[in-house]
Amino acid sequence: MTARPEQPVSHRRRTTRRRALVAGVSALGITGAAIVTTSMLSTAGAASSWPSDTGSKPVSKTVPVSGTYDGGMKKFYGTGALGGDGQDEGQDPVFELADGATLKNVIIGTPAADGVHCKGSCTLQNVWWLDVGEDAASFKGKSSSAQYKVIGGGAKKADDKVLQFNGAGTLTVSGFRVEDFGKLVRSCGNCKTQYKRTIVLKDIDVVAPGKSLVGINTNYGDTATLSQIRIQGDSKKKIKTCTRYQGNNTGKEPKDLGSGADGKYCKFSSSDITYN
Repeated sequence: MTARPEQPVSHRRRTTRRRALVAGVSALGITGAAIVTTSMLSTAGAASSWPSDTGSKPVSKTVPVSGTYDGGMKKFYGTGALGGDGQDEGQDPVFELADGATLKNVIIGTPAADGVHCKGSCTLQNVWWLDVGEDAASFKGKSSSAQYKVIGGGAKKADDKVLQFNGAGTLTVSGFRVEDFGKLVRSCGNCKTQYKRTIVLKDIDVVAPGKSLVGINTNYGDTATLSQIRIQGDSKKKIKTCTRYQGNNTGKEPKDLGSGADGKYCKFSSSDITYN
């Protein structure tokens, strides 16, 4: 992901935050035997409101997830080593998903550290971020056949990126709600190892302020397909739809090549984006 100095951060909207006083839990290894409460899943469309939690759970050490874990709409938040909510690089996540894992019915509160990491194909279903830390979720699989699915849920208060796509494969985001953000999805512009990445955004509710829906690297063959995008509070159309970059693997800031539909890399028509 794009490297940047931790201070100063001119675009930050946050002031200092009250840190959780509750002692953290230690080992929270989760397997496919976790309790499943499918009745809490979001099944259709982007939600119009934010959910209430069923209780809070402090997390002091990254929770490893394999198989399926249903959080029962509890609010998880970082404490101790995971008690950060800034933009400094290299933070640990609250949840780390093994290849093929599913995380659902989870609210991630603040501090949120680096949210969720997917080591391979994964599904995030009805996952909500109340105040994004470094990133909400990062996708890191190395296979071109990897499939990352974000179904339902939402995120708000992201100083920069919401979904960071560092790996290879296809990321599909559907039925998602995003508010007060920098970039909804960014294909890593300067990772040491680069890949061709495919991004699909459909049935998304976007609430301004925000900077960009998706950023891709055309020189690596990335594509982004957008449909059923509903943008609220942006009458001057300041939020960029699809931004094309010339990515690199040297750590330099990628070159901005322009934004908007082009039929080859940024795939959508004017009817796919509506403004309210």
